[in-house]
Amino acid sequence: MTTMQTLRPVPRGAGLPSTALRMALQPVLRRVVRRIAARHPEMFARIAPYQKADFLIVAKELPFALHLRPDPDAPVMRAVPKSPLPPCDAHIEGPFMLLLNLVDGESDGDAAFFSRDLTISGNTEAVVSLRNALDDVDSSIAQETADLFGPPGRAVLGLLRRRGAAA
Repeated sequence: MTTMQTLRPVPRGAGLPSTALRMALQPVLRRVVRRIAARHPEMFARIAPYQKADFLIVAKELPFALHLRPDPDAPVMRAVPKSPLPPCDAHIEGPFMLLLNLVDGESDGDAAFFSRDLTISGNTEAVVSLRNALDDVDSSIAQETADLFGPPGRAVLGLLRRRGAAA
């Protein structure tokens, strides 16, 4: 019998070298952000004042950070090194499952911020705008992303959600 464990921070040097992992993720992330931009133009309209802003999203358990620029004409989402982090307009950091749940409106961002589970720095207006844009999406961005990759993507998302619920 196996027990579900929560995601833990990845120690440096564990698994694939961080650079190789980031490089392998680039085409996947590019596909995801382009699909979201095509399917949810209203989300990008909602974040209009910050479409050229650079957001860094740091999941504590992952060996890389995500760089997001929500420009509908040239959307960017790419894996970047955690050390040193590149310059950004806004920095969002927290546990992976919290960030995943925030994307889908499953968690209260204000409560996470005030409980210090979520750290935000830089342009907080841009972060609030991003959060509001995500909250306005009627469907699950995480599910849409998983659906891009068919049964394997849905299986991975299901596993992540079960692990998060068991935590």
